[in-house]
Amino acid sequence: MRRVGIFGWGVVAPRSPNIEAFARNLASSETWLTPFNGFGPDNFLVGTPEFDLAVYKPWIDARFPANRFSQLERKMGQPTQYAIGAFIQSLAQNPGIEKELQELGTKAHVYVGTGLGDLPTIQHISLDLYRAQRRWDRFWASPERNGALRQWRETREPLPGLPPEPSTIEEVERDKAEDDWWHFWAGRSPELREYLEELREIEAIGVPDEGDVESAKLSVIKEKRTRNGRLQKKWNAPEPPWNAVSSNVLWNIHNTPASQVSMLGQITGMTFAPVAACSSFGYGLKLAMNAIRLGEAKAVVLGMTDAAPNPLVVGGFYNARVISADAAVSKPLTALRGTHIAGGAVVWVVGDYEHFTQKGFKALGLEPVAVGVTADADHIITPSKEGPTLAIRDALGAAGCQPQDVGTWDLHATATPGDFLEVQNLRDVLPESVLITARKGTFGHGMSAGGGWELTAQYLGAEAGKVYPTPLSAPELNKQIAKVHGRFVFNKEEAAPQGCSGKLSMGVGGINACVISRPWK
Repeated sequence: MRRVGIFGWGVVAPRSPNIEAFARNLASSETWLTPFNGFGPDNFLVGTPEFDLAVYKPWIDARFPANRFSQLERKMGQPTQYAIGAFIQSLAQNPGIEKELQELGTKAHVYVGTGLGDLPTIQHISLDLYRAQRRWDRFWASPERNGALRQWRETREPLPGLPPEPSTIEEVERDKAEDDWWHFWAGRSPELREYLEELREIEAIGVPDEGDVESAKLSVIKEKRTRNGRLQKKWNAPEPPWNAVSSNVLWNIHNTPASQVSMLGQITGMTFAPVAACSSFGYGLKLAMNAIRLGEAKAVVLGMTDAAPNPLVVGGFYNARVISADAAVSKPLTALRGTHIAGGAVVWVVGDYEHFTQKGFKALGLEPVAVGVTADADHIITPSKEGPTLAIRDALGAAGCQPQDVGTWDLHATATPGDFLEVQNLRDVLPESVLITARKGTFGHGMSAGGGWELTAQYLGAEAGKVYPTPLSAPELNKQIAKVHGRFVFNKEEAAPQGCSGKLSMGVGGINACVISRPWK
């Protein structure tokens, strides 16, 4: 069976704009979380990534036309920009690997996913659309531009679906009542239908079937723009709502980070976005290892990326009752008050060990040996006992690693009541000698990137012969959890134990990924 190694990695995380800062910060037991205040003043702490795309401008300018950087800056949302930064970092550990990825042709793949997608971009564009629709409906629902409304006011006859007049609704609900009222009457405006008929004629202008197509296309675009301007001036109308929707909504779908990494790296093999919630990085790693072992790829650029904490995400997690909201750090394995949302990215260059080492490239950290993946098939958010346990057993079996061979283990541990079950499940398989870490009190919970951060921390520590500290102090350990297991990494680093290392992730929807790794021989 082909061995697999990690030949590059990059990180964007809270307090950590790059992999070097990430490694330095891991040496401290301090939390990297900061106040959110995305709703105005609030009581949430989050992991806000430290990032500046301009840092990567020289790299991009050296390879692409001058306008490429400004396009990325204007059109790409946070998940894609973070992934770009982490990818460029990942090429630095082994000089020459960028060229090797290009020369591999279709044998170099890109698997870069995202947990929730680019919600900040979607939110901003959705708000722009809502405001434009509101202005539009109000304009065409005005009596001077709506003959149907003028006629109705003379008789006030009952109409099917007619909403109540906003003035009759309590103030707290009046915005919604206005939206309904204006939208109803805009849909019945004869004047709007006249406007749309004129617009239809403009939009029907096509490219002639004679002459140069490209120049004719530009001429048609210019003509349409001119006539549209005249139409708007004639009616003195606001911008139509369909004009308010930025095309960035298309450029920031879930596969965009992978596509941009492919384009910037000039990597021509299979490119797509694996999505498996909090287990995404483990699932992506399994796919990468499978592709290499099957001979379908020699290398895979693997990554996950999440937008910075956003009100949609923080509010959603709060109402799912899994987020802490008391302005204090909620550490896993303690009072189990809930997790903290975080954003950022992690990218690895995963490669065929023999192929890359023969070319002089050096493998990093640990050797990933096996990944076990399972589904609970039970509950959308509450982990089961059987699903994670089966993932652990499958991974150990595939790695040829006995329970007593495991030296250290990193938990998914979200500072929710599920922490107790996770530790209990682990002890059903592993002995009391295993040294356990839980790191979401350090950098928070990146929906897709979190598992990659935790694995990278595990690999970086092993490379240095240590296990980095966590913010947890011994007296804070939950008493019920302490009865199940007592050997945890607290706020002081530990020497790296001998043996294999394990990492479990449990994703929303009940999907699990367990990664088993071992020191390089």
